[in-house]
Order: sequence, then C-alpha cells, then structure tokens
Amino acid sequence: MAKLSFLAGFGAGYVLGARAGRERYEQIRRAYEHAKDDPRLQGIAGMVQARADDALSTVRTRMGSDAPR
Repeated sequence: MAKLSFLAGFGAGYVLGARAGRERYEQIRRAYEHAKDDPRLQGIAGMVQARADDALSTVRTRMGSDAPR
C-alpha cells in the first residue's frame, strides 16, 4: 500500500512539475524573443562588442611587441 501511495504521489508531482516547467520555459522564451528585438539592447550589445574588440586588439598588440624573437 505504501508503494502505491508513493507512486501516485510521484506521478502527480511529475505531471504538475512538467506542466509548470513548460509554462516557465515558454515565458522565458517569449521574454528572450521580446528582448532581442529591443533597440536599446542592440545598442548595448554593440558597445560591448566594440569594447571587447578593442581589448582583444590591445592584448594582441602587447603580446606581439613583448614576444621574444
């Protein structure tokens, strides 16, 4: 009897958790789709990319000039 109760509880928890998990996943996906088209986020991403490119260029220059020949 205890085994049957455990299995029933596990099954109910699994079904309810799977439903909540899917709904949360869809909510996150919709938020991502909305955010990726936001012009403000696009501008910030462009600035971050430019700074990363500058930092990489600086590192490459320093390594090239400091590297033994």
